[in-house]
Amino acid sequence: MAAARGLGRGPYALQAEIAQCHAVAPSVAETDWGRIVLLYEILGRVAPSPMVELNRAAAVSMAVGPAEALAIVDEVERAGALRGSHVVPSVRGELLARLGRASEARTELLAAAELTANTVQQAVLREKAAGLGAE
Repeated sequence: MAAARGLGRGPYALQAEIAQCHAVAPSVAETDWGRIVLLYEILGRVAPSPMVELNRAAAVSMAVGPAEALAIVDEVERAGALRGSHVVPSVRGELLARLGRASEARTELLAAAELTANTVQQAVLREKAAGLGAE
């Protein structure tokens, strides 16, 4: 309705559109990651937050690659808004692992495990860290 009146889409409509992209994709590989990146870029202008940026980084990693996504995550880390949270080192660890930087990835994943109180998350993060081969 707002778009029809020329007011643009609000954050909930953008989030719904992102969810729809995931829901209609036949597989992860066939997901329209480029569209999801664009939607997160718009959402970041409408309702900026470090979590939106991390989600955009995840989409960028799928659309373009982990190196470009890592630059976004590093900027979120520099901003410091999520300092003390496990999410930044967790995402960094995943991206570093995809880049073949196992030692750095392991360090990030273990740091993330220390920062979360959720024992299931701790176990998953530690298992991922342990599963990384040597560089």
